[in-house]
Amino acid sequence: MPNSHSSPLGRFAITLTGATLFLITGATRVHAQADTGANNPVYFKETHFAPRDTISATAYQGWKQFELNCSRCHGEYGVGTSFAPALVVSLKNGGTIPDEQTFIQTVCAGRPAKGMPSWCALGLEIPKMQMIYAYLKGRADGKIGIGRPAVRADTAAGKS
Repeated sequence: MPNSHSSPLGRFAITLTGATLFLITGATRVHAQADTGANNPVYFKETHFAPRDTISATAYQGWKQFELNCSRCHGEYGVGTSFAPALVVSLKNGGTIPDEQTFIQTVCAGRPAKGMPSWCALGLEIPKMQMIYAYLKGRADGKIGIGRPAVRADTAAGKS
């Protein structure tokens, strides 16, 4: 009977067994390290930092309002769609919406000829529009990237 180590199937079985033991041993070590790290507040604080885009509570609420009211037409994060413009472009310096007042007027009155409803008539309050502007202006200025932002801890107190 031939030696199982010399047959291709035997070598495969030995390699597979060795790889399985390596993975199990490695996973156990990682799990053990995670347990000691999770129970150590210094470790947690040093390795669990805030996401890249931490923004003010106003801009964060603006992101939430934008996602609820505007993203279905203007695209997630304001990048535009085939039927609504990219607001991150419109709000750039030199864009078609030069300031907050123009933004509020446009959102409030809508652009019915282009399919945009009057958000004031639909009940969206001016403070929420100002929050949306703060978020979109941050996006347009390159201060807020694509993705879900995080609210800064120093501005989150008392906000929900």
